[in-house]
Order: sequence, then structure tokens, then C-alpha cells
Amino acid sequence: MAEKLTDRSVLEPLLSNGWALDAARDAIAKDFVFADFNEAFGWMTRTALVAEKMDHHPEWFNVYKTVKVTLTTHDAGGLSDLDVTLARKMDALAG
Repeated sequence: MAEKLTDRSVLEPLLSNGWALDAARDAIAKDFVFADFNEAFGWMTRTALVAEKMDHHPEWFNVYKTVKVTLTTHDAGGLSDLDVTLARKMDALAG
């Protein structure tokens, strides 16, 4: 089971790269905007494979070329290292 994140300094690079802190949910969120639906859906598919291997799944919502993502670890009651790792991988997959 993941433990709640104690070192918040690891969030700084993510916050500088478009992620926003949702303090009310102890989560981070970001909107990914792609060229079209196929690009967005392809990214979601690649991300889903990573998330499944991590056994850590994002909350996300897709409309056409935009994917709205929220990451938090429900079992930990807020942000964990899993969220930071998945956010970094999402950014890398988005290019």
C-alpha cells in the first residue's frame, strides 16, 4: 500500500510543467491537449498500459482532443509517490 506523500518538494517540477495542486482533494490535475482525437486516444492507451503495470489508475475525462487528468491515491488518503511517478510518465508520453 502506498503511503501519503510527505516531501512536497517533489511536486515543484510538476507544478512548473502545467500540473496544478487541488488542495481540497490532495491531488494534482492537468489538462492535456493534443492535435486531434486519435492523438489523445493513443496517448490514453499508452498511459493506460503504464498505469495498469503500476496498478495505479488515473481519474480522467476525454472530450475530442483534450484529456483532463486528476491524480491522487485513494488508499493513502491523498498524494503519494505513485501519483508523482505516473504524472512524470504521462508528461513523457505526451512529449
